Amino acid sequence: MDWWKPLAALTVACVAFVAVGGTVRLVRAAVTSPAALAVAAMLVFAVLAVTQWGARPPRWLSTPYW
Repeated sequence: MDWWKPLAALTVACVAFVAVGGTVRLVRAAVTSPAALAVAAMLVFAVLAVTQWGARPPRWLSTPYW
């Protein structure tokens, strides 16, 4: 057995634990504060807009002659 696999699994578990804890704290803060809720909504909207913008075909790279 490779020595780094348990260490990698422990690292992934720690990162996931910290990410879930941070998300829970963010949701708690957003629920109790209207300003934080507005900022979270704007962030979600920005991420969705960038995702949609990146999903469309690149018109400036394609020409009808190819």
